[in-house]
Amino acid sequence: MITALKLVVVLLAGLLVMLLVAGQLGLLKGKVPSNPGVRDGRLKPPSRTPNSVSSQAGLYPDHPQRKAADIAPLTYTGDGPSAMRQLAAVIDATPRCLLVTRDPGYLYAQCSTQWLKFTDDVEFYLDQAAGVIHVRSASRIGGKDFGVNRARVEALRSGFQTIGPAAEPLPKQ
Repeated sequence: MITALKLVVVLLAGLLVMLLVAGQLGLLKGKVPSNPGVRDGRLKPPSRTPNSVSSQAGLYPDHPQRKAADIAPLTYTGDGPSAMRQLAAVIDATPRCLLVTRDPGYLYAQCSTQWLKFTDDVEFYLDQAAGVIHVRSASRIGGKDFGVNRARVEALRSGFQTIGPAAEPLPKQ
């Protein structure tokens, strides 16, 4: 009985090590999406599996993840383009987040987890007419994200609200 238990423990440890090595080699990053961005004032719909959040989930009433993916947009005061610059500074200062696209009304970042290097795609769209910044964050692989995308968006929201409308951009860490 002890020998069988030892074998199971050794196999599980080996599997864990292989998984960590695969992550460190970038084998768990997933495929870069071919079509990020805004189309007709909309970001892509939420993922069909529970591994994304979107402040525009309500625009897709028949979507199977509409309720689970729903998250509030970021709010700002003052000038929209200035708010986007401040948000870009927050993303730049966030560990393991790389800002790939930096346009006046749109930001696209790739954020990865620390150990396994799973990569999530995070987009922000400035809707000046509504006075908000819409957000979509989605995992590239896996059917469930265990709340990682929601937690990341809330952490970015918190950082964005902390620096405020008159704050200087944060330095990149």
